[in-house]
Amino acid sequence: MDIRRLTDRLGGLAYGGDYNPEQWDDEVWKEDDQLMRRARVNLATVGVFSWALLEPEEGRYDFGWLDAHLDRLHTNGVAVDLATPTASPPPWFTLAHPDALPVRPDGARLTHGSRDTYCLTAPAYRRAARRIATALAERYGDHPALALWHVHNEYVTLCPCDHTAAAFRVWLRARHGSLDALNEAWGTAFWSQHYTSWEQILPPRATQWHHNPGQTLDFSRFWSDETLAAYREQRDAIRAHSDRPVTTNLMVPSYQNLDLWAFGREVDLVSIDHYPGAPGVDAAAQAAFDADRARSFAGGCPWLLMEQGTNTVYTGDRVLAKEPGDILRHSLAHIARGSEGALFFQWRQSRAGAEQWHSAMVPHAGPDSRTFREVTATGEAVARLGELAGSTARAGVAVLHDSDAWWAMGADGLPSAELDYFAALRRAHRALWDAGRTVDFAHPAHDLSRYELVLAPALFLLTDAGAENLRRYVADGGTLLVQHFSGVVDERLHSRLGGYPAAPLREALGIRVEEYRPLRRDERITLSDGSTATSWSESLRTEGAEALAAYTHGMLTGSPALTRHAFGSGHGWYLSTRLDDAGYAALVQRLLTEAGAAPELPGLPPGVEAVTRHAPDGRAWHVLINHLSEPVPLPRPGHDLLTDGPLIELSPGGCAVLRAR
Repeated sequence: MDIRRLTDRLGGLAYGGDYNPEQWDDEVWKEDDQLMRRARVNLATVGVFSWALLEPEEGRYDFGWLDAHLDRLHTNGVAVDLATPTASPPPWFTLAHPDALPVRPDGARLTHGSRDTYCLTAPAYRRAARRIATALAERYGDHPALALWHVHNEYVTLCPCDHTAAAFRVWLRARHGSLDALNEAWGTAFWSQHYTSWEQILPPRATQWHHNPGQTLDFSRFWSDETLAAYREQRDAIRAHSDRPVTTNLMVPSYQNLDLWAFGREVDLVSIDHYPGAPGVDAAAQAAFDADRARSFAGGCPWLLMEQGTNTVYTGDRVLAKEPGDILRHSLAHIARGSEGALFFQWRQSRAGAEQWHSAMVPHAGPDSRTFREVTATGEAVARLGELAGSTARAGVAVLHDSDAWWAMGADGLPSAELDYFAALRRAHRALWDAGRTVDFAHPAHDLSRYELVLAPALFLLTDAGAENLRRYVADGGTLLVQHFSGVVDERLHSRLGGYPAAPLREALGIRVEEYRPLRRDERITLSDGSTATSWSESLRTEGAEALAAYTHGMLTGSPALTRHAFGSGHGWYLSTRLDDAGYAALVQRLLTEAGAAPELPGLPPGVEAVTRHAPDGRAWHVLINHLSEPVPLPRPGHDLLTDGPLIELSPGGCAVLRAR
C-alpha cells in the first residue's frame, strides 16, 4: 500500500492532528467545524485514548458517539485517521485482569490511573487488543471518512513480569536452539550464571550489580520482536475488514525500545512523533535529525509526521514555548525531508486531565491567539504544497544506525559513562546538517554504494557481515569515517580478540587498536594539529594508514589519533578520540570536500537550511528555511509556492518552497 493513496484521498498534503471530541460538547463541536475549515485541516486522528468509552464493559461496545463524529468530520471535509485505543486500557480491564498490569524491574506492580498501564505480553491484554481492533475494523472499515488506520499509540512500555519471562524463554529457544548455545552466547561461565533449565532464565530485573550484557541485549531484541508481533496482530485484524493503509506512530527519542528498521518494513507508511528537546536552532536541527531517520526507516519513501507539539519544547524540568514562526519552520523541516504533511497533538487544548498543559492547535485562549493564527497560516502554507505529494528527499551522505549497536552500548560495565550512542548519532548528523547536507541513516548491512561519505559514530557492536560490507564500501570507492570504540564486539557482545575493530574493518582502515584509555571527566587534551579532544583516547598503530594527527598527552604522546588509509578506490578514516565541536565540524567539512559531497543548493550561507524533494517524474523543489536574523539573497531567484510569486531574497526566519525543475 502506497502513502500516495492517502494524499490522493486528501487532495494534497495532510494537515491536522489528534482530535478528542469526547472531551467537549455540541457548542464546541460546532466551533471546531468552523475553525478546522479556517485552519485548512484535512486529517484528524480520532480515538487514540477512547477505549473506556468505546467498550464500557468487556465485550459491550458503544459506537454511537463515534459514528456521529466520523459522519460530522466527513461532512466538514475532514478525513479520519482512526486509532485503536490500546495504549490506555480502561479501569474495568485492569480490575478484571490484574496480571496484565505492568511490573517494574524491582517487582512492584503498577495500577491504572495513567496511560500505558498494560503488559504487552499478557494474554488477556493481547486478546482484548485484537478484539477491539476487529470491532472497529468491522464497523468502520469502509466508512467514507476513513483514510488511515492508526494502531496503538507510541509503543514504548517495557515490563519484565512473569508473562514476559515465559514469552522471553520461547523467543530464546527459537534464537539459540539449546541451553548450551545460550550459555556460550551469554558467557555464563562468568559469575556462576550457567543455566541448566530454561525455567531458570528471567528478563533483566533489579539485581545486585551489573546485569549479564548478553541477557540484556537479547531482551531488547525480544521486546522489539514481541512489540512488532503485537502490532501485526492488530494490523492483520484490521486488514481482514478494511483496505485503508495501516500505521503506528513511532517514537524517535533518545531511548530505543524498538528496532525501527523492522517496523519500517511492516507498516504501510512510516509515521513518527517529534517533540524538540531544546529551543531555537537546536530544535530545528533535532527536527531534521528525526525527519531524516523517518525517511530512512521508510526506505527513502515518503512518510508522515503524525505528532508534533504546536507550542511545546521539552527541556527537562520545564516546558518552553516555541518562538514565533517555529510552527511553520518545524512543519516545513519535516515536509522538506519527505513527510506527506504535518500533524499535531492535539487539535484543542484539554481543559482537564493529565495533559491539560500540553499545547494544542487551539489553545486555552481560543482562536484569538498568536498560536492559532500561526496554525492557520501554516495550514494555508501546507495547502499550497499539494504538488509535492509523492516526492521525497535524497541524500549523498549517510550515518550508520543500528539498533543492536544502540542496545549493546546500553549494557552495564562499559569503561566510560560518556559512551552515549544517541548523542554520538545526533552529533554526527548535526555536523552534516550544519554543513548544509541532507542525510540518510543506513544500517551497516545496507548497500552503501550510492553514498559519497558514510559516518560510523558509534558502532560498538558490529557483525562480521557488517564489517565486510564496510570494507567493501571503502574498497569500491567510498569515504568512511569510523569513530572510537567501534567494532569491538560481535553480535553476541563477545569482545574481538587480536585487536580492534573487526578484522575486515581493520583492513579498510589500515590500523589496529590495542588499548582504550578513557579520559577523566573534565580532562581536555590537545592533538598535534592543534585540535582539542575530550572523553576518550586509544592506543593504536598504523598498518598502512597515514597519521594525520597525534596525541601529545602522557603515554600516548606521538601515537596516532586521526588516521586516513587509501584502500582500494576509497579512503577509510579513523578517529580514536572525541574532538570538540569546532574540531569535529572541521573534520566533517574536510571529509565532505574530499569526498565531493556537494550541498543541496550551493551559494547559501551557513544557517540557511536547504533540502530538495524529488518526484519520480523528474520534478524537484527546494525547501528553504532561514535560521538567521538577517535577510539572505538567493543564489538563483525562483517561484515560491508559499507566496505564489517570484522570490529573490529570504527574510529573517523566513521560509520558501521553490520549483527547481
